Amino acid sequence: MGLSDPSQTTLLNPKAKRAWWKESTVYQIYPSSFKSSSPVSGHGDIAGITSELDYIKGLGVDLVWLSPILASPQVDMGYDISDYKQIDPRYGTMADHDALIEGLHARGLKYVMDLVVNHTSDQHEWFKQSRSSKDNPYRDWYIWRPAKGVDKNGKRIPPNNWRGSFGGSAWQWDEATQEYYLHLFAVEQPDLNWENPKVVAAVHDVIRFWLDRGVDGFRMDVINFISKVPELPDAPITVPDSEFQDGSRYYACGPRVHEFFQGIGSIMKEYDAFSVGEMPGVNDATEVLKAVGSDRGELQMAFNFEM
Repeated sequence: MGLSDPSQTTLLNPKAKRAWWKESTVYQIYPSSFKSSSPVSGHGDIAGITSELDYIKGLGVDLVWLSPILASPQVDMGYDISDYKQIDPRYGTMADHDALIEGLHARGLKYVMDLVVNHTSDQHEWFKQSRSSKDNPYRDWYIWRPAKGVDKNGKRIPPNNWRGSFGGSAWQWDEATQEYYLHLFAVEQPDLNWENPKVVAAVHDVIRFWLDRGVDGFRMDVINFISKVPELPDAPITVPDSEFQDGSRYYACGPRVHEFFQGIGSIMKEYDAFSVGEMPGVNDATEVLKAVGSDRGELQMAFNFEM
């Protein structure tokens, strides 16, 4: 994500627009293994990172990106967030995080936070409320569906045949409320329902919360999965001997994804902040170009593995 000679951008394309993030070299840190401030914890932490900011500055980088550090049961190394407004205790405190931001900015470095808003942890209070009863106000914050039926052997059939990214069905049965919830990743990572305006507003609130604390932008995990085809249809059978199939065509770039991106983009523009979206499962280059087009107000950059 860096350019050795930024001036070449405008020479090659006179219409190109300058932006700080186009001319930045990014240094990614995996907090759990970078450096510990404690001789006994056995894992890295935020204070350990802060202690090495002069070293990081000396590398010639411009922007530091931390893999997830928000509160989490750590089922998926922090990609299962249980509280969007708290630092995970294994990494430190909010004061440690504030000191990190202050130290980065004092050295002229910017900071990008890893943010996961396609799904939460099943330990997030939103989901605890959602699964408590069908008439709970948070029920529609996640994607719940009844069983499709039972097969000839009396086995319960999930709402569709989508395969989870970690194997098996993308649906988990909840005995208490007698419905399935969607989890495109681990069972402990239920998908948020972005069709609910309250979810969108809550995510926007989280984004503003961190930008107000000095975060300069976000790396947004599987952000293109936030819009699903509402009917949640069965996926085509491409692996005949498998019970579950790849359903990504129905969620990898869903019908409202660019609308949702624009909502995020308007906040980024307001703060002159940066967003890079992880966009897996997208094979249409046009969709990626739309997501990052400077005239569309969506994301600034994207990770795409297929192309």
